[in-house]
Amino acid sequence: MSEEFNVVIPKEVFAALQWEDDGKPAICAVNQSLANFEPKIVFSYHLSILTELSDVNDNGMPTSAEHELFRQINAHFDENLKADGNALFLARIIWNGTCELIYRVYNPEIANTFLMDIVENDKQVRPFSFKLEQDRDWELAEWFLQHWQK
Repeated sequence: MSEEFNVVIPKEVFAALQWEDDGKPAICAVNQSLANFEPKIVFSYHLSILTELSDVNDNGMPTSAEHELFRQINAHFDENLKADGNALFLARIIWNGTCELIYRVYNPEIANTFLMDIVENDKQVRPFSFKLEQDRDWELAEWFLQHWQK
């Protein structure tokens, strides 16, 4: 017998974190509404998508044109990964010519199928890699969420 949960997807509320790493600025948008989200066990998979940016400034941040293109790429990932409540957006980190998108996922097969279709059918606008792993206790999300715990 499997356990059933009533899940209410929280409205995304973002906070910005900024720091410097290896002399380059890092900017992170965190969905702080997940800090107190329950039941976390439902979204027990951690998905990280790392994309290489092509057009960046000297400090590794995207140019205006690259930022706009990547905004569209993010929207495409969001629309498909979050479809039917399958994923929650956790964070976006831009640093040194890369952008990492982090999600919490309910059904990993759906997310994997979507991402592998892009890779295998050469639909990548920008090269990316992804890692999808089970993280029942949200340990991989802890760093992002610890700033917002109440």
